[in-house]
Amino acid sequence: MLSRIPALSRWPVRQVFIKQMYFSGTESIGAVGWQAVLIGLVVITQINNLVGNNEVLSIKIMIWTLVRELGPLLSAVVIISRSSSAFASELSTMQVDGEIKNLRRMGISPISYLVMPRVFAMTLASITLTFYFQTIAISTGLVVAGLRMDFSLLSEIYNFFEIIDFREMLVSIIKSATFGILIALVSCFHGMRKKSAMTEVPQAVSQAVLRSLFAVLLAGGIITVVGFRS
Repeated sequence: MLSRIPALSRWPVRQVFIKQMYFSGTESIGAVGWQAVLIGLVVITQINNLVGNNEVLSIKIMIWTLVRELGPLLSAVVIISRSSSAFASELSTMQVDGEIKNLRRMGISPISYLVMPRVFAMTLASITLTFYFQTIAISTGLVVAGLRMDFSLLSEIYNFFEIIDFREMLVSIIKSATFGILIALVSCFHGMRKKSAMTEVPQAVSQAVLRSLFAVLLAGGIITVVGFRS
């Protein structure tokens, strides 16, 4: 896949990349933002019920839940619900209609033209949406904590940046990038599989969604175990 990156210099391939970035990233901002607000509110409420007015411990738990786990995972769920099904459906339809076969006859690689730009677009969208989710959710949590537990917002922000470390952020980036790659590859795989009838398209879509979710959960568990083992 990396060897096909130079194909992005060609306008038709770059056009596919930009289109997929817009669809997977920009159009998901609203859904991810509202989800982040609600999750931030729920998480800080449960933390407050668990630890009371312990500011430092509250921030630590927010980092453990929102940065390590929920940020990458819930952003991936939004991407799966929007883009995984769309990728599989679009490519499956092209496969049934013979468009992919025609691309090969014209000497155009379907991997370079259809798969590679989707994988890179999905990866960048996943990283960006995860950072966006975490920023909104943590900001919501800090504001609500300040109102409910009478914490100083400036003190909370200072403690947050004191507590979070490079490993937390690195693992979050690795997770979000891995999730984006896996979702795109699984979706494209099911979309590109040989099909003979349109009735096979819904099957490919459902398999892409379910297996993308399984791949994300499996990869997330492995990265957490490896990244945060003592």
